[in-house]
Amino acid sequence: MSINDKDYVPYEGEDMQRYIERVMAVEPPTHPARDWVYKLLKYLFSPTFLDADKLPDKPCLFVANHSIYAVDGPILGLPMLAEHGRFLRALSDKWMWNSVNEQFLLNQGAVIGHPEVCSALMEGGQDILVFPGGAHEATKPADQKYTLQWKERTGFVRMAAKHGYTIIPTAAVGPEEFYRHLMEGRDLPNSLLGKLLTRFGLLNENSRTDLMGPIPVGLFGTLLPKPQRCFIQFGDPVDLSEYKGKVPSKAQQMAIRSDVAETIEGMISSLFLKRAQERFKDKFWRRVLSA
Repeated sequence: MSINDKDYVPYEGEDMQRYIERVMAVEPPTHPARDWVYKLLKYLFSPTFLDADKLPDKPCLFVANHSIYAVDGPILGLPMLAEHGRFLRALSDKWMWNSVNEQFLLNQGAVIGHPEVCSALMEGGQDILVFPGGAHEATKPADQKYTLQWKERTGFVRMAAKHGYTIIPTAAVGPEEFYRHLMEGRDLPNSLLGKLLTRFGLLNENSRTDLMGPIPVGLFGTLLPKPQRCFIQFGDPVDLSEYKGKVPSKAQQMAIRSDVAETIEGMISSLFLKRAQERFKDKFWRRVLSA
């Protein structure tokens, strides 16, 4: 079965329990390479955190908007660890996982987005990062940049409530401009490339359409991201400790979800304005290369 098939399941049963044990054994990276990569990210993208003073001194569930092909993960993860000492365990799509890359992804803080894994992390008191839009939001077309593609999903609210976690609405602006879209994913099936993929069996009726993302073009027409400056803002904490051990009603879940989404959308708008106001602070090379 292909990893982009709708029925692909990388872990289940005893293998899921083995996987969870490995998840919980991971420690924040301390290798010198971590610092080198952080400094490179800081130089190229200058990620700037706003309202970090709002973060409570306890494990939280960071809920954020998603950018093209999940390039926002490192932009959030490494600076948060280096500057605030918080090791975010990012929930990721199941298609990313297999026995070959498992340990590498775990070492970066990533975990598969599965309820059992999330529960184990919350019971262990760890910071978690979730993008409710998932792969669908990470492969959206250019005309939908910075829009939340959450549909009716409330799973992150149920999990936070069950464990009495605090939700931190998180907005990121910048990563969506790392690439322009040469072709949108929705146009792929009827393109020459799509027909070739179908002919070789890589696309079929069982393929996940949310994994058909745009063909990205970055710096100088390559896959290297443009050095766009990034801003990350945190909203007021949403404390769900009163629900611990309980399941909120569907109406309560939707209300909490809507509040979080509206907070993120509001912060995205304010970050657009801040970026425009501070554009003059960017070095000349950044303004040219990120155009």
